[in-house]
Amino acid sequence: MRVTLAMFSAGLATFALLYCVQPILPVLSQEFGISAPASSLSLSISTLMLALGLLITGPLSDAVGRKSVMVTALLLASVCTLLSTMMTSWHGILAMRALIGLSLSGVAAVGMTWLSEEMHPSVVAFSMGLYISGNSIGGMSGRLLSGVITDLFSWRVAVAAIGCFALASALMFWKILPASRHFRPLSLRPKNLAINFRLHWRDAGLPLLFAEGFLLMGAFVTLFNYIGYRLMLSPWHLSQAVVGLLSVAYLTGTWSSPKAGAMTVRYGRAPVLLGFTGMMLGGMLLTLFSSLGTIFAGMLLFSAGFFGAHSVASSWIGVRARRARGQASSLYLFSYYLGSSLAGTTGGFFWHDYGWYGVAGFIGVLLVLALLVGRRLQHRAA
Repeated sequence: MRVTLAMFSAGLATFALLYCVQPILPVLSQEFGISAPASSLSLSISTLMLALGLLITGPLSDAVGRKSVMVTALLLASVCTLLSTMMTSWHGILAMRALIGLSLSGVAAVGMTWLSEEMHPSVVAFSMGLYISGNSIGGMSGRLLSGVITDLFSWRVAVAAIGCFALASALMFWKILPASRHFRPLSLRPKNLAINFRLHWRDAGLPLLFAEGFLLMGAFVTLFNYIGYRLMLSPWHLSQAVVGLLSVAYLTGTWSSPKAGAMTVRYGRAPVLLGFTGMMLGGMLLTLFSSLGTIFAGMLLFSAGFFGAHSVASSWIGVRARRARGQASSLYLFSYYLGSSLAGTTGGFFWHDYGWYGVAGFIGVLLVLALLVGRRLQHRAA
């Protein structure tokens, strides 16, 4: 119970801090007089810095321990979030968002590794699914609260409230997470890092899993970055609060993540990964319709598919990595958040030039590629 509550609080805080700006991108565009792709940089720069930080914090946790890295990361990210509300220039906000992403890499890199080391192998997939379901609630909470509070007060009040909540979560995480029992420190010598890096890339399955993370996350962030822009236009004219409330679609991840973990025992990892990726594609197609109910159903299906597929891929990393699991997890998450940064901003140009059909076409290409990679995984890395 202590582990579950601690990891849940860490995931909740991490993803609330990371994604709280996503539903207010149209508000930021209006206040600072910037385009949709420029506004999306407030999220993309965080995920990019998080991706780069993973290359450092993963190996660092292999040397100094998991808990200390995660606690320090959460505290720093919370403080930077509070400071971001005091920035008056767009460049100042981007600088704070970059520091937030860099800090959060210490949680994102280590959480999955901690579970892989401390939980029994027979329940790793299921426990990873529960952890990721906590992440989905965190992402939903950050988006929902920022959207609603922004509509009632301002985006600065919304972000400050989330920063205070994250700070409290970080302190609780520090107090209740048990000490590691199976951690064995490794040297940080560059030679060892290079050897382990080559081993990971020579594996039959790990590079494909890295590519899968890039494509899945790129598709997911692109949809939720720009669906708000679409629904605030004619014929829907939804308010900022309602757009934020649409983040309840993330709740499907609390079902699909542990469900996917359990299904891998019966059906195998590759078929389950392909099934949930196909679910994402089906959900995306539903967003092409004009009915608001159908669009929301598509968002629900898309979210469920994403969290299920990500749960399978991320738990697969710990199983395939023969050594330096922290580094292997970092490489997966580096690809994952790189996809978020690059695809999330690139989608803005499709929105600007071609509207929602352009965004949907871009997402569709990413998901078809993800299905092809999944097929290769099925043949080469069962």
